[in-house]
Amino acid sequence: MTPKNVICLWFNKDALEAATFYAATFPDSRVSAVHKAPGDYPSGKQGDVLTVEFTVFGIPCLGLNGGPQFKQSEAFSFQISTDDQEETDRYWEAIVSNGGAESQCGWCKDRWGLSWQITPRVLTDALAAGGSEAKRAFEAMMPMRKIDVAVIEAARRG
Repeated sequence: MTPKNVICLWFNKDALEAATFYAATFPDSRVSAVHKAPGDYPSGKQGDVLTVEFTVFGIPCLGLNGGPQFKQSEAFSFQISTDDQEETDRYWEAIVSNGGAESQCGWCKDRWGLSWQITPRVLTDALAAGGSEAKRAFEAMMPMRKIDVAVIEAARRG
């Protein structure tokens, strides 16, 4: 059954490459269909890959090879909740070491320009706790690139 709501992500010509990477990197992720253009279009020719149906951590997505007109921005990101430092490191390194780039506060970009927040649950739990615990965790997080779980845990304890 086709879901009623699917996230559509715009790519230049490499939606299949991106979807294949996501499927190999994250659990509950897969490429489910590849559709070729039935005719020429402004950014491609008949027979080129036009759309790719894929899932990232259970979220249905559609990659559209729409061309170079639009770029990804931080206004959209996948936020991946991690359980520990090992899982945080694994996803962070997979994205960054495959042509991606580090950013601040647990954010990074993949090689296609899509933003990811690799966020340990200890951080979101601390922020949800509010008060001085949230303030300490927030202040500890601000200078970080990849989130350091031990530093956040120490900040929570004060």
